Amino acid sequence: MHKLPTIVTGRLVLRPFTLSDAADVQRLAGEWAVADTTSNVPHPYPDGAAEAWIGGHAERFARREIMVLAVTLRDGGELAGAISLALRDHDDKAELGYWMGVPFWNRGYCSEAARALVTYGFEQMRLHRIYAFHFARNPASGRVMQKAGMTCEGALRQHVKKWERYEDLVAYGILRSEHEK
Repeated sequence: MHKLPTIVTGRLVLRPFTLSDAADVQRLAGEWAVADTTSNVPHPYPDGAAEAWIGGHAERFARREIMVLAVTLRDGGELAGAISLALRDHDDKAELGYWMGVPFWNRGYCSEAARALVTYGFEQMRLHRIYAFHFARNPASGRVMQKAGMTCEGALRQHVKKWERYEDLVAYGILRSEHEK
């Protein structure tokens, strides 16, 4: 498995990013509301950062570090966000991560993409465990994890620092055996 996959769901296509997506990534991820709810999206989003990020996806996937896919609408192909599995091969696990552009919030797209990527991770990549974290102040992200079949496993108090503020992280996880039920 050396090439990033394309995964089609009812309303979405999860596909490899292309450099032509860079302007949309900068616009969507660059919104303060998106950056505010993620641990690693900068604000303001620097010029050239989207191109550099996209440019590293194939190589990082080939090294089995991370699989990053664009979340696009099946009708029209519009970019809505990004979803990823950061791979930890020695433990057969991966961390699920995602962001969605504000115009695409509260439509179920993130949950649909998360379910599809969790299924892909277990069925195609043969992962044993998939886990994820969200800021405690962002319960909507926790609902995405629940809809992907994940179970809340606890909280890490003031575990990360975002914009000079310590953030509690809520941890979720799912095992392949639980997904298969």
